[in-house]
Amino acid sequence: MQLKEVIQKMDLEILNKADFKAEVKGCYIGDLLSNVMAQAQAGDIWITIQGHQNIIAVALLADAAAVIVAESAEVDEKAIKRAAEKEVNLLRSKLSAYKLAQEFTKIGV
Repeated sequence: MQLKEVIQKMDLEILNKADFKAEVKGCYIGDLLSNVMAQAQAGDIWITIQGHQNIIAVALLADAAAVIVAESAEVDEKAIKRAAEKEVNLLRSKLSAYKLAQEFTKIGV
């Protein structure tokens, strides 16, 4: 499923415009950056509550389709700017990571 479909179906807030044609292959939930780097798979949407610019570097290393910041957590302007520069899809949701995962299951991710 393309990221643009996921965004539409899940009513996600777009924090920067990048490649919404990216293919979403799965989902990884985690806040410990070293675990994300080791465990997330290419094409995963990464769900976190972290909003600092280091998440952009980790998303690039993991080749994530997008990063979703859950629980309407604050996202630093530096992170948003870095995401735009590096063309990382950065999104936000008011839902918890658990609820987001449930929604992904419902739409077939």
